Amino acid sequence: MPHLIFDMDGTIIDSMPVHRSSWARFAARHGLSEQAHELERATSGRTGVEGMRALFGAALPLKLAQAYVHEKETLYREQFGAQFRWVNGFERFALRARRLGLRCGLGTAGDRHNIRFCLERLPGPELAGLFEVCVGGDEGLPGKPDPAIFLAVAQRMGVSPADCLVFEDTPAGIAAAGRAGMRAIALLTSHSAEELAAPHVLAAVPDYEALLASPHCPF
Repeated sequence: MPHLIFDMDGTIIDSMPVHRSSWARFAARHGLSEQAHELERATSGRTGVEGMRALFGAALPLKLAQAYVHEKETLYREQFGAQFRWVNGFERFALRARRLGLRCGLGTAGDRHNIRFCLERLPGPELAGLFEVCVGGDEGLPGKPDPAIFLAVAQRMGVSPADCLVFEDTPAGIAAAGRAGMRAIALLTSHSAEELAAPHVLAAVPDYEALLASPHCPF
């Protein structure tokens, strides 16, 4: 069976609508003219610092970029905390993977604060510690579509990239999986199957309940 590597936002948690909303609030505070879809396109898959430099210019100082990331992600966590939800079926899927002894890692452009915010909400003792490795976007690695984050997960797990199956919801994430030499399952929470199509994508599903009922389920 493959080792499982999950993206976070839009892949295990249904957070993308709130990210769009928090980006809009952040943009209004700072006089950014980009519309919500433009903000999403400019920042999708990128680390927080990369995203801020895409919006404010490549010369944006690191400390100011980090301060902007903290501001924006605080808005996101405040809003999403009141309506937190997993992508449909993820808990059941994860529990089944855990009981079968599959190894799981997390590879996200989100920072350590967003990762902790998410993982603290894993339900029940059986899913505590589900992800043996977590690699985030504030570790100095380039964001997706660069494969660095996924490759770091595999390296820290001590497994071959070819033996990993990635779960992703964006074109940048799907591209990163391919460049890492990994197969992928596309979650259609943010984009269409056509937008996420690639030779290494084994299936495109709306959620984990559909995947569990699919012949492409990895177990």
